[in-house]
Amino acid sequence: MKNSIGTSVILTLAGESHGPMICAVLDGLAPGIPVDETYIASRLSLRRSQGPTDTARREQDAFSIVSGVFNGHTTGAPITILIPNEDVRSADYERGLARPSHADYTAHVKYGGFEDWRGGGHFSGRITAGIVAAGAIALSALGRKGITIGTHILECAGVRDEGFSETDSAGQIEKLQDMSFPVLSDVREAMEARILEAKAAQDSVGGILETAVCGLPAGVGEPWFGSVEGVLANAIMSIGGIKGVEFGSGFALAGMCGSEANDAFCVKEGKVLTRTNHNGGVNGGISNGMPLIFRAVVKPTPSIGKPQPSVDLDSCTEAELQIRGRHDPAIVRRASIVVSSLTAIVLCDLLAQRFGTDYLK
Repeated sequence: MKNSIGTSVILTLAGESHGPMICAVLDGLAPGIPVDETYIASRLSLRRSQGPTDTARREQDAFSIVSGVFNGHTTGAPITILIPNEDVRSADYERGLARPSHADYTAHVKYGGFEDWRGGGHFSGRITAGIVAAGAIALSALGRKGITIGTHILECAGVRDEGFSETDSAGQIEKLQDMSFPVLSDVREAMEARILEAKAAQDSVGGILETAVCGLPAGVGEPWFGSVEGVLANAIMSIGGIKGVEFGSGFALAGMCGSEANDAFCVKEGKVLTRTNHNGGVNGGISNGMPLIFRAVVKPTPSIGKPQPSVDLDSCTEAELQIRGRHDPAIVRRASIVVSSLTAIVLCDLLAQRFGTDYLK
């Protein structure tokens, strides 16, 4: 298994959905960075199940930091964060019946039947709690350097929010910071209604998340295989349920002429900027100082209550499956803080490579 990401600042994840705990190790941060456990708890609360549009599984995420932090600051050693699993019901899961669009079949093939299949095991969205806990340290470190990150639900079940301003989204990011259902306009009730309709029909819905980063200096990233887009896309596509990422105007660029798609340069208050931001803050794989903007597609939760055709992996025979257990009719809300958190970790890594590990000190 490959469970680590990063070159200078490295995140490693461990644990299973119904195992004793989730573990995240964040290695490579400079010593002397403040660590606020209250802030970590607040970010975890944004990911936690909160009502009828989320799973009925209620985890308190009572984390503990067991290494790498002393007297409220990083020591330079690896930071290890443990998050216990307390509200598990393994009896809801049946060995051998592959859940459509889950990793059950592929994990069974790759790991020869030795994988932990309870609740999706290591493939479960539960593991993202570790991303959020570690990401909170990265988010706060970036914030002290004037780099802010926000993610909102751009679309859910056909209901669309307003988008980020392509040239000045700092105020919108600030608005989202502690929002449990992150949207920029008055669409929460309509989105929640669509989610609850799907839940009542024993079904699920997907959506689109949009992320903006403001304050990222120009000159970060590498051409070709170390591009800002490439590194971020690799990370974001690693989050379960995300099936596509686009930067700036993305696929809409295919319908434009060059005269429309080009971001003309200008000078404002002594800084080189662009008048538009169709390229999402990146040119040649390197940040250009404009807001970094990208969108991620989140598929409908594959765990639904409707009966579905399946296969018994032990006997290799066709079977009917009706999933039990507690599942989200939409994961897009809870995934928003996961995307922001992993984005922060990736940017800390890119900044450390560009300016050195003491940049975040």
